[in-house]
Amino acid sequence: MDIWKPNVTVAAIVEREGRFLLVEEETTEGLRFNQPAGHLDEGESLVAACAREALEETAYEFTPTELVGIYQWPRPQGDITYLRFAFAGRLGAHDPTRRLDTGIVRAVWLTPEEIEATQPRHRSPLVWQCVRDYLAGRRFPLDLIWSA
Repeated sequence: MDIWKPNVTVAAIVEREGRFLLVEEETTEGLRFNQPAGHLDEGESLVAACAREALEETAYEFTPTELVGIYQWPRPQGDITYLRFAFAGRLGAHDPTRRLDTGIVRAVWLTPEEIEATQPRHRSPLVWQCVRDYLAGRRFPLDLIWSA
């Protein structure tokens, strides 16, 4: 008997001077926009996973400081349900010589209007929803998340 489990992911909501850091990535549906995001690895904290994914996908250091929200999204295909933890935080140094993760075409800074306008090319509806929640001021302290 198979036991159903959601895929736990993390996402970095990175804002600088009114623009948000997104990645353009290769998917089975073509090139799509997403936040720097990825899966939680075994033994890793959610905060550490978010910092790691942001660095691997954008070459920017990122320190999560607040939780923006927790999102549950079943893909329309019905094969996978994602449980996403989205974090806001501090942007650190950029290493332009660092190679981006496999499948990432580029990191790009977009305005909220540009993000809203590109919704048909988003990896999921969570991309715009996370930005909207961030812009609405949704922030929760990291101590909301307990980890052993």
